[in-house]
Amino acid sequence: MTQQVPSTEPELTGVRNFRDVGGLPTVDGRRVRQGVLFRSGHLAHATEEDAAFLASLGLHTVFDFRNAADKKLEGPDVELPGVRNVSLPLTDPADGAEFWKMVRDGDLEQLRRLLSGGRAANRMIASYRTIIRQRTAEHSRVLHALAEDSVPALMHCAAGKDRAGLSIAVTLLALGVEREAIVADYLESNAKHRRYKVYRNGSSPDTYSPEVMELLSPLFDARVEYLTAAIETVEETWGGVDAYLEQGLGVTEQVRERLRGRLLD
Repeated sequence: MTQQVPSTEPELTGVRNFRDVGGLPTVDGRRVRQGVLFRSGHLAHATEEDAAFLASLGLHTVFDFRNAADKKLEGPDVELPGVRNVSLPLTDPADGAEFWKMVRDGDLEQLRRLLSGGRAANRMIASYRTIIRQRTAEHSRVLHALAEDSVPALMHCAAGKDRAGLSIAVTLLALGVEREAIVADYLESNAKHRRYKVYRNGSSPDTYSPEVMELLSPLFDARVEYLTAAIETVEETWGGVDAYLEQGLGVTEQVRERLRGRLLD
């Protein structure tokens, strides 16, 4: 069983799913350094106390993987003095706009047609595969930035689960973190206090009914099969993690060594 460093995460009021990725073990016996790589949901609703805590981390860069539609819905991140904010949308705002409008506004019958019978989970799996195949430039930019000067860094999307989860996973793969530990960190997004709050429009009894929440759950869960699909896409497309990093992302062994120097004990 992989040994994890006990969590010392703070209780943030307006930021969901925040945690330090430090402590995760690598296959060669090292660990991710504490205080250099963080992940979370968006920072748009951070309170003054939240912002003060985030400012105390000494962050160099915040990577924001939300698209324009996310920012319109949630708002821009709060400004953290002296911190560089890098916007790298990992999904097209037009992609799925109608789908997410249905999630927020659709009635029970519409949601059944859209999400039942494994459709919701299949959509998530397809999304993870697409991000790995198509967003190589963005992931390359993140890894090169981390290798050069961008730590301590915080990666976030809207919920801190999918787009940030994939970017953290790619970073951990580049560092040689144990696969089991990568999956365990990803699944921590399921903790009740970390989960993204589901917002639906309407006042009918069906708006948040048990059946509706069950239909929606695959969209808001972190599931092993989602991350597994992403890693399988790496292996199917490039033949393995090393080739993905070098050929897909342009991350050479020299860049990986700089990453290890900055992010590992």
